[in-house]
Amino acid sequence: MKRGELYRVRKPGDDPKQYRVFVIVSRQVLIQSKFSTVICAPVFTSGEGLSSQVAVRTKA
Repeated sequence: MKRGELYRVRKPGDDPKQYRVFVIVSRQVLIQSKFSTVICAPVFTSGEGLSSQVAVRTKA
């Protein structure tokens, strides 16, 4: 597992979207440590202009 990797996660329950995409945002040194928890952020195709949202572009 590496920082920046994307994971498609199946959501339990009755959510209309059965899968969500998350990006790993934990620092790599923590991912490689003894801790078994990483911090992830959901990825969306459109934003709503919130200060907590960051636009991500693909490399050409």
